[in-house]
Parts: sequence; structure tokens; C-alpha cells
Amino acid sequence: MWAPARTVRDVSQTTARRADARRTPEARTTFRCAECGWSAPKWVGRCGECQAWGTVAEDAGPGAGAPRTPAVAPTRAPARPIHEIDVEAAAARPTGVDELDRVLGGGLVPGAVVLMAGEPGVGKSTLLLDVAARAARGGRRVLYVTGEESAAQVRLRAGRIHALDPQLLLADENDLGTVLGHVEAVDPQLLVLDSVQTVASAQVDGTAGGVAQVREVAASLIAVAKSRGMPVVLVGHVTKDGSVAGPRTLEHLVDVVCQFEGERHSRLRLLRATKNRYGPTDEVGCFDLSERGIVGLADPSGLFTSRLTADVPGTCLTVTLEGRRPLAAEVQALVAPSVVPNPRRTTSGVDSSRLAMVLAVLQRRLGARLADQDVYVSTVGGARVVEPAADLALALAAVGGRENQPVHTGLVAVGEVGLAGEIRPVPGVGRRLAEAARLGCTRAVVPAGALDDVSVPDGLHAIEVGDLAAAVRAGLADPV
Repeated sequence: MWAPARTVRDVSQTTARRADARRTPEARTTFRCAECGWSAPKWVGRCGECQAWGTVAEDAGPGAGAPRTPAVAPTRAPARPIHEIDVEAAAARPTGVDELDRVLGGGLVPGAVVLMAGEPGVGKSTLLLDVAARAARGGRRVLYVTGEESAAQVRLRAGRIHALDPQLLLADENDLGTVLGHVEAVDPQLLVLDSVQTVASAQVDGTAGGVAQVREVAASLIAVAKSRGMPVVLVGHVTKDGSVAGPRTLEHLVDVVCQFEGERHSRLRLLRATKNRYGPTDEVGCFDLSERGIVGLADPSGLFTSRLTADVPGTCLTVTLEGRRPLAAEVQALVAPSVVPNPRRTTSGVDSSRLAMVLAVLQRRLGARLADQDVYVSTVGGARVVEPAADLALALAAVGGRENQPVHTGLVAVGEVGLAGEIRPVPGVGRRLAEAARLGCTRAVVPAGALDDVSVPDGLHAIEVGDLAAAVRAGLADPV
């Protein structure tokens, strides 16, 4: 069938219509990740940049509509000179748990929102239930909302750890609106929510724990905390790699982020702040978790040292730094002839890669015969020693275990071992030596130059060494 020929004008009009179609809002609609801002032309379940699931949502973009000027709203109070602002409103109130106050920077600030994250079973709920009971005994009305357990289960735990008080009110809820209703009815002076991933809002689509739900719950509770001047403590779940579950914006919204750490087979628990608007982030709190509850440890070094009366070959004491806090730890090494072609290298509480490096340096630079030996290294009390400053103690324990020679009585070793066999300096030598002297140590082996600006405590003889050979001569009681 014959068709009329298309003129130049028809072609130009068709091209213009196609260009207009490309400029329509529907064609410009993109999908953007709420975590990192990565964009895609179509919806995907997983972000291609940060690999987060469920964070990609439709975003029309800045050009989808005409920019609108926000309406001017009346101010609640006029702006004042900064020196006239009352700082007492932001003064921290002690919680009654000294180790927690150390990490928070003195206590809980009115209106502050604290996020405490940790693995399941590490003791988050037990610690916060104890904190809530102490605040209630101090005359403050506390609301404890649990979304993971029933009220009866929390009551049993509270009875076991002696955390019962009439001012401590308990509710088991999973709806955000109901939680806010409890806050209106009770008017608490402290709110504990366990946990933020179990509460959902009926105004937002998605299940509890999703990105949108966690963001909505956290934003609502933060608004309530700021308007009432009420501190809020949120319990957060963690992922496989130990990071806080949920959107990254959750950590940006809250004032303090605390990480609760601990090995499942050890009683020691460490609490550290990864973000703190009201205090330092290099403080560490130590706790002892037992059947009777969780107790702060003002002096945890005794957990990581043995109480042997005789010197044993293959043991050496070191002092590590957790934040600004020195902790003594004892490293034990057992070296035995191997009966297999590939000798075993087994560690507990020590980084296996650091052990492999130290053993290679000992064999190459010091001539230690370790290629045909099984080496087992462990720490006392379940301590986790990953700091390079423990390399020297690890080397002395391995050499002493191989040659069946103990180190000097009351000796502590601090230093990093380099691949060339040199002993490198480490930070905080003064605090480490002070902790060693407090524990009764009389002899210390430290890197060369570490004592230039350090005051050695009385009763402690410090020896500077530059390489492994000098360290072995100074450390072993009868060096080979």
C-alpha cells in the first residue's frame, strides 16, 4: 500500500517529540541507595556500591519538579550569644556503674540517645537492666521496653541479678505508637528499648528491622528524647562482621554508639565507644559476666595473669593498651618436637599471623630451631592480645619454651618485632610501665629510645634493647 513520503518538517517534529519524552519526569526517575547514594536506572534489591540489601528506593532526582522555597516558621526561642547558654542542661548524670560512666564520659546526658550494640548473649540486656534498676533506686522513674522477650522473662532475669524496684516500669511492646503511648503515660526520666530492630511503625511499610523501619523508630525516639530532655538507651543488633545492623544513618542520628565485646567462653566483657558527642572514644570499660549478673572490673589485670609460685619456661608478661587503659596479659608458649611433616601452629587469644611472623624472624635472625617444632601459644584468662606491642613477649615466650629457660622473675616485655629483627617503639610506654610496677614487676624490657621522655616508676629496672638478640639476653634468666 502506498504511503506518503515524510517531509523534513515531519522528521523534525518527530525528533522534538522524542526529546520532550526523554525530558519527562517519568524518564528521569532513578533509584538511589539510602546508605551511600549510589543510583541506578532501575530498581535492584542490593546496592551495587555498598552491597546493602533493601536500601534502593525510587528517587525522582533534583530535576523532577520545580524547586520550592520552604515556608518560614516562627522560632521557639531567639538566638542567644554562645556564652549565655546554660551548660548545666548538658551535664552528665552518673549511672551508678563506674565502668559504664568511664566510657560514656561521666554518665548519661539528659536528652542523649545511646546505641549499645553487641553479639547475642554478650550481656547487653543484663547490663542495661542493672543500669535501669540503679537509676530507679536513685529516685528516677525508668521505663524498660522489651521487644524481644516477654515481661515475665525479663522479670526472672531482674530477680536473678537483684534489679527489682517499684520505680522500674516494664512493658513488652513491638509497635512504635504503643511505645510512645507508654512514654506519654509514664513520663519516665530514662527510657531503655531492647531492641530497636524489633519495633515497627504502622505508618511505614516494611517489617521490623528493615532500613525504613529502623530509621523511623530511631528518628521518633530521638525527637521524643530531645523534646523531653529524657536520655534514651537503644539496644542494637550486629551483623556477621560485627557492625551495627540497619542503616548507617542510625549511627549518625544517635549521640553515642557503644560496642559490647566478649568471647563466648570468657567472662570478660569490654565496652568501648566508637562515637561519643559528650566524651572520649578511647576509653574502655571492663565487666565480669557471671550467673549473678554483670559487674564492673576496676582492676581486670588479675584475670589475665597466672598465680604460679615458680618460674615456668615459655611464659612472659606484657602490657597492652585498650584505648587509654593498660591491661596486663600473660603469654604462654609450649614448644615440642613435631611428629608430623608440617609442624602445628596453634593459637588461642593471639593473632596467628603475628605468631607466624615472629617465629619466622626468630628462626631467620636469631637462629632459633623452630622448623621441626610444634608451637602452641595461648593467653591466660581468655585475653585477646592482637596489639603489635605484645610481639616481644611472644618472642621471649617462644624462645624460652624452645630452650626450656624461664624469663627473669618479675619481668615484663613490651615492643614490636620487625622483620629485620629490630625492636620497634610502641606508644604509651609510660602507662604500660606504671601498670607493670603496680602489679609488682621489677624488670622491664622495652625498645631502644622508649625511655627518653618517660619517667620509670620506682622499683622497676627498665632495659632498652635494639634487636632480638639483646632482648633475649636481657629477658631470659639464663640466655643461650
